[in-house]
Amino acid sequence: MKLQTCDIGPNASGRVRPWLSVVMPTWRGERWIGAALQSIAEEQLEGIEVLLLDSSDTPATIDVARRYMDRLDLHIYVCPDLPTWQAKTNHAVSIASADHVCWLHQDDLWLPGRAAAVRTWIAKAPGATLHLAPSVYIDENGCKLGIWRCPLPAGRHLDGNLVRRRLVIQNFISAPAPVFRKQAWLDCGGMDEQLWYTGDWDVWLKLAASGPVIYHDQVTSAFRIHADSQTATGSRDLADFTRQMQIVLDRHLPQMSKDKATERAARVSVAINTALAAVGTGHTRALWRILAETARLGPVGLCRYLRDSRIVERLMPRVQARLKGAF
Repeated sequence: MKLQTCDIGPNASGRVRPWLSVVMPTWRGERWIGAALQSIAEEQLEGIEVLLLDSSDTPATIDVARRYMDRLDLHIYVCPDLPTWQAKTNHAVSIASADHVCWLHQDDLWLPGRAAAVRTWIAKAPGATLHLAPSVYIDENGCKLGIWRCPLPAGRHLDGNLVRRRLVIQNFISAPAPVFRKQAWLDCGGMDEQLWYTGDWDVWLKLAASGPVIYHDQVTSAFRIHADSQTATGSRDLADFTRQMQIVLDRHLPQMSKDKATERAARVSVAINTALAAVGTGHTRALWRILAETARLGPVGLCRYLRDSRIVERLMPRVQARLKGAF
């Protein structure tokens, strides 16, 4: 596979090795990419490289990105042979110059202070495999809709088993928030490119199994909800949507010492997610299945499911976005 380099930022020659690589897989992102790059540029902190890999069928996204060449250590690649964001992400991580990497998808944002916060996280715990944090939900116009948190204690090294037992219930990690060690990503095999919906969930579980995780209770990124997002469009194929989640459970649950309570909650969570997706496509009868599945958990199991799934935090912003006409 050969990447065609479009441009390399002016400070690439003779630069100091970056301390952070930001991976940006893009496709027809001209509506959002300017705001995403602007949010990085406004941090005005040196040592951050941005790797933008684009597989669009028009030059519109790259035309917008080029406007930031003089403000960022920005490397732009045209990669038609890497059509999926998972494939672009894996390749970008492999060529990243920094020891620590994060994503920023074309429709998401950094918030003011993100760069300084991440630098502090890394300085205090450079050996942590995964740094996690909450994000703010925003709508297509950038208006705040709520906070997306992780059900984890903040400010200390966490046992990977604790993180995995909670994370396998539901992917509670917002894509623009984590920072991970490049070598840990490579060692665990990176993202499964066959998982179009759950590839990030799977790789977070793999990374959590490979070393310490730290949750920082600082909101430094924004996750955008809009009608054209992958979660909104992909979940319309309900059979494949369900299969994607089942693959992750079948891959990771056997490693959890036959924890029946965790397995029960995880499988109920998949059923509820599928029912919610069905409701989103107009099958309102699926609401009865949601009630039936939650009843199966019992009081203790239901409390655990509500804690680990963050279902209320995840649903309310989407309801607000629908009421505003974003879907």
